[in-house]
Amino acid sequence: MQINRDQVLTIDELATYLKISKSTLYKLVQEDKIPGQKVGKHWRFRRKTIDEWLDQRNQPNKPQ
Repeated sequence: MQINRDQVLTIDELATYLKISKSTLYKLVQEDKIPGQKVGKHWRFRRKTIDEWLDQRNQPNKPQ
């Protein structure tokens, strides 16, 4: 499966993309440590926003 940068990911897809468990991802989202939006009962994540978030976390002098 090819993923576009503008693609919206589910919690399952993002957990696979980040190579972390779904329970860890739920914890990060609930603590507001990772950008996401709740649509009804389901979390959704923009791939582009997640990539930017990862890039920011890799730059030690930038605010998180």
